[in-house]
Amino acid sequence: MSYADRVFIDMCRDIIDNGTDTKGEKVRPHWPDGELAYTIKRFGVVNRYKPGEEFPALTLRRTAIKSATDEILWIWQKKSNNIHDLKSHIWDEWADEDGSIGKAYGYQMGVKHQYKEGEFDMIDRVIWDLKHNPYSRRIMTNIYNFQDLHEMNLYPCAYSMTFNVTKNKETGKLVLNGILNQRSQDVLAANNWNVEQYSILLMMIAQVCDMEVGELVHVIADCHIYDRHVPIIEELIKREPLPAPKVWLNPDVKDFYDFTTDDVHVEGYETHEQIRDIPIAI
Repeated sequence: MSYADRVFIDMCRDIIDNGTDTKGEKVRPHWPDGELAYTIKRFGVVNRYKPGEEFPALTLRRTAIKSATDEILWIWQKKSNNIHDLKSHIWDEWADEDGSIGKAYGYQMGVKHQYKEGEFDMIDRVIWDLKHNPYSRRIMTNIYNFQDLHEMNLYPCAYSMTFNVTKNKETGKLVLNGILNQRSQDVLAANNWNVEQYSILLMMIAQVCDMEVGELVHVIADCHIYDRHVPIIEELIKREPLPAPKVWLNPDVKDFYDFTTDDVHVEGYETHEQIRDIPIAI
């Protein structure tokens, strides 16, 4: 069975059985019909994955791996904050009439900062450090920029990646690990989506830096299931997990900016029936 399925089932069961219900409290999110969107939440959920050994795709229902890749490239490679550069419609609710989501996500990734070695944006600095100073403990990104929050149509949820390099004692190769920090997560709508796309990002950066893929550690401060999602989750986690698919990258790509969704190859992705028309709180 897929390891990601087991992690997801255990996490959801823990949230429902042991979480805090926010019903009746002051909350910001609401449903499209105007009713307040309450949650059952757990604080400080930490999940660990090894994408190089088994790609963490959910089989309880299908996650669109190519679309997840497209969004992570939209943020990290295109450094865009405009939905017209994105193939899916997941950001439409937060875009203005011109397609902009404000100074969020890709916008922050593209901002250049001054270092002793020159000007870099956050992605280019990560890659530079991994190639020149891989054992640095300062290799990270952070897009939760307080100065620009008032100009963001949605505050960043997944806001920080910290990269850390270890070594495979058997092969002698460097191993790239990452910690994804997330302030808030809608478990049904986004959990496996984020796990998959940051696993692919880790795989891409490892490849262009000539490293092996290590661990992805996912840290979620407010891990929640929305009230209207609870019955869906209860049905979902009763399903029997299936074997994980194989996901690999085009080995010929050596520059991060050359990757496209076509360079992500998925084999043997069998899943249970998709759950459609999931209500999304805004």
